[in-house]
Amino acid sequence: MNSQTFSLQPFASSESLANLEITGDISRNINQFSISYTVTGDLKEILVASPSNTPSRKHQLWEDTCFEFFFGIKNSQQYWEFNLSPAGHWNVYRFDGYRQGMREETALTILPFNVRNQPDKLVLTLNIDLDKIISREQIIEVAITAVIKYINDGVTYWALTHRGAEADFHLRDSFILEL
Repeated sequence: MNSQTFSLQPFASSESLANLEITGDISRNINQFSISYTVTGDLKEILVASPSNTPSRKHQLWEDTCFEFFFGIKNSQQYWEFNLSPAGHWNVYRFDGYRQGMREETALTILPFNVRNQPDKLVLTLNIDLDKIISREQIIEVAITAVIKYINDGVTYWALTHRGAEADFHLRDSFILEL
């Protein structure tokens, strides 16, 4: 099993208004993939959608507080974007190359994950079998990101690393974890 911890950093031009910290862990055991985000800080300053009774696949989740990760197959331009809303909504997109050929990943029809929202901590955990989209032998390169929206309409963009002049989660050289 390959397991790693992570800590996200806000993009340099965005100011964290709530003294937040976003940490977590990621692992891959054969093709079972797990990721867990933990957000701590002044959570009453951020907008967190209430849990939905009917979580579903939705578009443009990144317009609100959203946890994301990207992974691509090593030595390939193809990659996937996973979006997870604290409300339980989700989506997965497949790309042929940098922001090219975006389409929903239809091999995944459900993406169940768990959200625990407490006054001092928000924890989001996902476990998924990757067999439907990649083979067990393929090495994946991963970028872990988050969009945090504040009650005052401010937004911060968080990632393991920011390699561009602007916050851009799609830059392949920011897929820095290997599983």
